[in-house]
Formats: sequence, C-alpha cells, structure tokens
Amino acid sequence: MAGRAKALNEAGGDKPKGKSRQPAADKPTYTAPALEKGLDILELLATLSVPVTPSQIAQRLGRSLQEVYRVVLALERRGYLIKPPGEEALVLSTQLFGLATLFPPFRRVVDAAQPIMNALALEATQAVHMAVLDGVNQRIIAQVDSPAAIAIRLRVGAASPAVRGTSGRTIVAFQPKPVQEWILSQAETIIPADQLKRYRDRIARIAVRGYERIEGEVVHGVTDLSFPILNSAGVSLAALTMPFLASHQVIVPFDDAAHMLYRAASRITQMMGGELPEPAFPLPQAT
Repeated sequence: MAGRAKALNEAGGDKPKGKSRQPAADKPTYTAPALEKGLDILELLATLSVPVTPSQIAQRLGRSLQEVYRVVLALERRGYLIKPPGEEALVLSTQLFGLATLFPPFRRVVDAAQPIMNALALEATQAVHMAVLDGVNQRIIAQVDSPAAIAIRLRVGAASPAVRGTSGRTIVAFQPKPVQEWILSQAETIIPADQLKRYRDRIARIAVRGYERIEGEVVHGVTDLSFPILNSAGVSLAALTMPFLASHQVIVPFDDAAHMLYRAASRITQMMGGELPEPAFPLPQAT
C-alpha cells in the first residue's frame, strides 16, 4: 500500500486533502524564529533615535512581549542593546558597526587610510572623512577632526542615500555599470525624478573629471570635495572627502587643501593597488 501511495503521489494521482501547500518559492526551506526576531529587533532599533522598552518593541513589531523578551535580554547580554545612564529603556549600541568595520575590505582600507587622514587634517587644518557604499547608502567609516576651533564633523557610522552625498556620488561614479544602474534604479523609490536626473548627470561628470566638488549642498559656506579610492580594476572602494569650511580663521586656502586631499587619496589608492589620475589644479569653480 505504501508503495502504491508513493507511486500515485509521484504521478499526481493522490493529492493531500485540506489546505494546499504554498509554492516552494514562497516558503522558506528552513526557518529560525528566534534569529528572525532578533534581526527584527535590531532593524527596528536602527531606525529609532529614542530608547524603547521591551513592551514598546513588542508593540512596534506586532508581537507579544513574551515573544521578544528573551531575545531582547540575549541581545542586551551580548552588548548589541544597551541602557543609557538613568534609563530602563534600550538603544542600539555601536557593536554592529564595530563588526562591520572588521569586514576585511573595510578594515584594510581604513588601516591604510587612518595615518594619512590624520596627517592631512593637521596639514590642511580641515576635517576629513572616508565613506563606503552600504547597499544604496553611503556610510561614514572613518573621520578625523580639524585642529581648528570651528570645523565640520560627520559621525562615524552615519548613513544616507549615496546619490545625495558628495562621497556617495563619487563612489557610485566609479562602480561597474550594472552596480551603478542598480543603485540609481533603487533611488527612484525615494527621490523625485527631476532630482534623480540631476544626480545622474553629476555622477556622469564625476566619472569624467575624477572628483566631486560642490558648494553649500548641505551647509552654507562649506565646499565638499571628494576623490575616489580605487582598486587595481579602477573600481572605487571608498571616497576620501573634505568638507572645506571657509572662515576668517582659514590657514590653508582651498586650492592648496584640494591638492593635499588629492595626494592623500592617491597614496591610499596606490596602497589598494590602483592609480588615481591627477586632475588639473587649481580645480575649476563648482557649478
């Protein structure tokens, strides 16, 4: 009988009664409920700027407190969630970012760049930072403050849409065409068509001239200048960016600081096995 049932099932003769099965494509082969709850919690807290309690986490995720409580405790015990001083609620720690920076490609470029960035910030008396692509976002992975009393500073770990940022556009401009088109197509869901067209045009120009320069895009009085860090294939691994703050206390003029930034990016690029073409200095005014 068992052999006949098997044969009929294989031939499609006997089908189980009741609820039909989901197609294989729609149903995961294996599930790990506790892991998925943990990821849901981490992804939720990454979007919040205020501490939340386990009950608030459960409410936001549409789960019961019982479902998430032990997972929250485990994440807190492992250091991924922390309680700020005087708080009973939880926030995301920087541990995930720390794990990301241990990823070999990031670690290698940061290790190579850090002493060069330190020297550049002192020489140019301007802040400098490095960003990489994180999906469709640019993410700051290293930052060195200016020795000047007033300067622009970006938070390490901060992320924003790549096409909207000086660093992000610089990196995207030196990506393989399929990667570049994927990033731009994903941006269509969050950026109006007219803005995205301008970003496409800027990215195309960056690929030709070799850098991005734009004034007052985020802060008035700040000129963002960014050079790519290239590998041996000419693909950008990162971008080295200087938010040049013009003030009465500026010691090094922009044209000199721009040349210093290029030399630093070129040195890091060489350490990554690439070669960074030198633009004509002084750089033309940003449009």
